[in-house]
Amino acid sequence: MELLRDLTLILLATTIVGHYSTRIGIPAVIGQLVIGVLMGPAVLGWLHLTHDLESFAEIGVIVLMFIAGLESDLQLLKRYLKPSVLVAIMGVLIPVAGTYLVGIFYHLNVTESMFLSVIFAATSVSISVEVLKEMNALNSREGTTILGAAVVDDVLAVVILSVLVSTTGTAVADGAAASSSLLLTTFEQIIYFAAIYFVVRWVAPYLVKIGDRLMIPMGATLMAVILCFGMAYVAELVGLSNVVGAFFAGIAISQTSAKSTVDRHIEPIGYALFIPVFFVSIGLNMDFKGLGNQISFIIVLTIVAVLTKQLGAGLGAKMAGFHWTSSMAVGAGMVSRGEMALIIAQIGYQAKLMSPVRYSAIVAAIIVATLLAPFLLRFYMNRVRKGEVDKSKVRPAE
Repeated sequence: MELLRDLTLILLATTIVGHYSTRIGIPAVIGQLVIGVLMGPAVLGWLHLTHDLESFAEIGVIVLMFIAGLESDLQLLKRYLKPSVLVAIMGVLIPVAGTYLVGIFYHLNVTESMFLSVIFAATSVSISVEVLKEMNALNSREGTTILGAAVVDDVLAVVILSVLVSTTGTAVADGAAASSSLLLTTFEQIIYFAAIYFVVRWVAPYLVKIGDRLMIPMGATLMAVILCFGMAYVAELVGLSNVVGAFFAGIAISQTSAKSTVDRHIEPIGYALFIPVFFVSIGLNMDFKGLGNQISFIIVLTIVAVLTKQLGAGLGAKMAGFHWTSSMAVGAGMVSRGEMALIIAQIGYQAKLMSPVRYSAIVAAIIVATLLAPFLLRFYMNRVRKGEVDKSKVRPAE
């Protein structure tokens, strides 16, 4: 009964707020994030992040990234592989250095400061994906680079986290891949990425053929969902984020004859139920208790987190040959931390690498940075489009 009440409240609120957000020209995802903050423990206390809601939210982000993979152009991803790697590397190195210095400045010890830098090294591209979809820019040069960089970014964040856990000797459970040695974890991830080629080339087409022969409704879509959840599960087994597996499952299905059919069936399910719950769940993590003495830390950490990610990733794009406006758009697409940073922060908190008060402040900074990200991305993508329109108006002299 509690779950049904929460889902009804979430869907009713996000439907209304999403409608009016779109009418006034801001991303609908912003309204959903704000609903989570307002209705959660931070303000009204009507909603709390229960285990059931967490499960719905987890499925939501998996479905969202599966759709992103499904609607992505594989050839474009290959074409922008080099820019994606540069964006990811620079978008990790500069935030790591910047947030580490913030930790030292606020008298965190070296281990806490290192863990703080790992938290803000991660990128959650799911919110950027939603904004890019709203703007029909998912397959633009900028959108493709953001998607590719997010995958590389996730791998880098996991490697850094594994190194930190190994060197500090801290026992971390659930999803950090800390029980395995760093070498074994890295080997497993290499095997996983190598296996993706076989999934795209043979496994996905074979599953679609089986689905077409099944004497049940939506057979091909069911096989696609099985592939999506299966790849997400195995990604977590080898220490990666489940969204990486979901994204590549979408890529695999996009190369089959069932692409349009699966897309048509999956989107209504995702956007009618699971995806709104995911975005609201991010806002539900916000809690203002005990933050009175942490305001300056939150403000400085948020500013540094946003600027270092945007400038770092943007510099990577510039090094790859993008002009400055496009570079800033790519950087803006990497600013959102979302669930990736929250998961890493939770790992650190459970491992007693940070105090409860610092943990609450860090979560607040993650939420604020995540709220700012869609505005930044939309602003710079609009500037990119304006520049393209202006160029199209210029005609060579006859």
